[in-house]
Order: sequence, then C-alpha cells, then structure tokens
Amino acid sequence: MAMTIHVDVVSAEEEIFSGTVEFAVFPGESGELGIMPRHTPLLTRIKPGTVRLKMPDEDRFELVYVSGGMLEVQPQLITVLADTAIRAADLDEAKALDAKRHAEEALAQRSSNMDLASAEAELAQAVAQLQAINKMKNNIH
Repeated sequence: MAMTIHVDVVSAEEEIFSGTVEFAVFPGESGELGIMPRHTPLLTRIKPGTVRLKMPDEDRFELVYVSGGMLEVQPQLITVLADTAIRAADLDEAKALDAKRHAEEALAQRSSNMDLASAEAELAQAVAQLQAINKMKNNIH
C-alpha cells in the first residue's frame, strides 16, 4: 500500500473533499505545486485552477476547480481554503464559456462598468474552469 496524506478542500460554502490521497497537485502562483506525504510545512496562496488528487491504489484523480485561496501543508495534512471550490464534474461549461466571453468583451471595451482588475480576474477564473473541464473530459492528470 502506498503512503498517503489527508487532504481537506473547503470553500466558503462547504467542504468539497476530505480524504486520503497518494499525492496532490495545486495551482501555485508561480507554477504547479506537487505535494506528497511528509512534505515540509508550507503556507502559500494558490491561483484559480485545478487541484488534482491522486486516489490511493487507483489510476484515477479527483479534480476540483478552485478560484484561488490558501494552501497549508503539514507532514500528514493538506488544507485548501478557497473562496470557491467545485468538483470538476459539477462545472457548467456553457456558463464558463459565457463568463469568458463577457470578460473578454469588458477587456476589449475598457469603457465598461466592470473595472480592469475585475475583468481580468473573471477571465482567469473562466479559463481555469474550462481547463478543469477539459482535463476531466480528456482524463488528463
């Protein structure tokens, strides 16, 4: 049996995942962070993207979209605190495509009521959701 580490992924609304994994990959601000059991303690921000959780003794990954947040790593526990966290299987592709289009239009017009930072954040989240959907559809880990 492989070594495992406990992971909790929670949003402001609910707990999305709680269980043991062989390893986990998170969307760090400077690139992906791969975390295995007994990792050195770490506290860092994560950006919008896909959390990939390798399930023990299985070939599958659990995929969770996060809108960003905080990642805390302890040797036997990983905690993700996200504003929004959604299982990839529950993401709405049409809604994400619409949000992406809306953000791109706001960025192109610049005279929109939406400010530049909000439009860029909305675009980043929509793109991250679409990437999570594509990873799930194509079984990419």
